[in-house]
Amino acid sequence: MAGRDSKFVSDQIKMFVSGLTIDPFTNMPIVIMKDESGRVALPIWIGLIEASSIATEIEKIELSRPMTHDLIKKIFEELNAVVKRVEINDLKDNTFFATIYVVGQNKEFSIDCRPSDGIAVALRTKSDIFVSQKVIDKSRKLENVHQSEDQMKEQKWTEILESLEPEDFGKYKM
Repeated sequence: MAGRDSKFVSDQIKMFVSGLTIDPFTNMPIVIMKDESGRVALPIWIGLIEASSIATEIEKIELSRPMTHDLIKKIFEELNAVVKRVEINDLKDNTFFATIYVVGQNKEFSIDCRPSDGIAVALRTKSDIFVSQKVIDKSRKLENVHQSEDQMKEQKWTEILESLEPEDFGKYKM
């Protein structure tokens, strides 16, 4: 495990949940992750149920019945297993990937998960969340591509509108 920890420290950035917001275009929740300095931010689009679970834990809302992520925490506790960390470790085709690292019975287990589930579990177990530098880099490239596409669309519309003559609009009866 020592070898793993040295690699783990070098290419991972410790982050925390800065907040939740809603994408105004898709109405999908976004969890905003930030590094400890607040200079690096990573938006991750998530599902409504996971957003509800994350919000419930952030706000310390007590429910009469456990949610799925509460159940997962309870299972780990009953098995005397400890969540060591959650890593958001890849971004492919606009999909984030994560792993929950658990230690139990003197062995470390890694469990593949969606980042939203990993974040919800990490919040409940007070575990650290790390994001791979490559995920941050890929996310920035993706943002730049979307910005470039938006700029190209805006530029194309500007060119079209600027080239129109008054007679191009035709005559409409009101």
